Amino acid sequence: MTSALENLRRDFGGDIIEPGDAAYASAARSVLAAGSPAYVLRPGNVDDVRAAIRFAVDAELSLSVRGGGHAFSGFSTNDGGVVIDLARLADVEIADEDRHIVRIGGGATWGQVADVLAPHGLALSSGDTRSVGVGGLTLGGGIGWKVRKHGLAMDNLVAAEVVTAAGDLVRASADENPDLFWALRGGGGNLGIVTSFEFAAHPTTDVFFGKITFPAAELSTVLPGWADHLRVAPEELSSTVNFANPFLGGPDAPVEILVAFDGDDPEKAAEAIDPIRALGMVTSDDVTLKPYSEILEEGLVPPPGFGFVTRAAFVEAESVPEFLAIVGEVGTAAGSPFFSVRGVGAAVSRVPADATAYAHRGAELMFVATIGGPAPVVEAARPGLDAAWTGLAPHVTGAYANFQTAATDEDVAAIYPDATYKRLAAVKALYDPENLFAANHNVRPE
Repeated sequence: MTSALENLRRDFGGDIIEPGDAAYASAARSVLAAGSPAYVLRPGNVDDVRAAIRFAVDAELSLSVRGGGHAFSGFSTNDGGVVIDLARLADVEIADEDRHIVRIGGGATWGQVADVLAPHGLALSSGDTRSVGVGGLTLGGGIGWKVRKHGLAMDNLVAAEVVTAAGDLVRASADENPDLFWALRGGGGNLGIVTSFEFAAHPTTDVFFGKITFPAAELSTVLPGWADHLRVAPEELSSTVNFANPFLGGPDAPVEILVAFDGDDPEKAAEAIDPIRALGMVTSDDVTLKPYSEILEEGLVPPPGFGFVTRAAFVEAESVPEFLAIVGEVGTAAGSPFFSVRGVGAAVSRVPADATAYAHRGAELMFVATIGGPAPVVEAARPGLDAAWTGLAPHVTGAYANFQTAATDEDVAAIYPDATYKRLAAVKALYDPENLFAANHNVRPE
């Protein structure tokens, strides 16, 4: 350890944060998890990333990699190991104005990206929170407010630069190391540390965005009506339904339908959104035209001791009626988890299932069930979550890594179907044969 630490202090030009340092308390925890790592390293360049990896290997310490730090599973920190925090690698630049190619550092957040792209009239379909990291969201998929028109965030990735477990800087694209490029798109943090992403952005206008709410009593009609409408709605419309929010009344909470129409034509927006308004008695409606960069929410940091358990899965078209009937019944019962149902399909489904390590292309819906609060509250709510999941299990498939708290072998198998897992394991064996990057929904090297 002594020689490894001496080498780190010699070779590493970034920040080395240890217990006792003034910055340690905030650096040790991620947004959603507490930790007590031995070292938090904030590299300032690629050479620093290499040095940080060498240190973790030489010191035989577990390794976590942090982009935005929003992992529900707590992968962004650890106890007694090394955290490589990419926050200083956050540059965002237009690399090719003609092709709208954007180069983004591995530690950037989606809010930073949106702010840089807005003056150029460009956008990328990303998540819904400004402080979420580009890296974690992209490598796990990336379901955002333009998903039905422009696909997943990772579907717009054209290249990435990765530091491997061996310390090599490798470029991955359709033409360079295509096996790695395939694996990065859905494979999470299994393959290495992505220090730079290149995306193809798209021209954007302002968008119509907002929330339409209905009484909780109308969930059983509003929810299936919403799903039916998305099947015929223009792809410019992306939408999410939230219900049973414990902070708004649990089973008595209003049904919230968030809509994002990718365009500034009021007549076309009304044609797409008005059928949702007609689903029931609207109690509030704040949909308005606003810049795309302003629809991303500020991320909230929960207080100490406040935890979450999330489960996420997909629903294919033939299972939608049964799924909606069950989730609608659960959502109006005492002890229900908080549910969020998102429309996917459209552009996502046009990518072949084997084209990326994200394999759930045939899904029509993705949904998340969440419980949260202090530890006793979470434990008290867990039976309700388990019971809901048991009832839904025959009608759902797979799992969405970005909203999955647990990382058991069963969870990983749900994220990666057998053929996908085997191919990922083979690529993993090439770039991380000793499974250094294991703090993730881990695929073991073949």
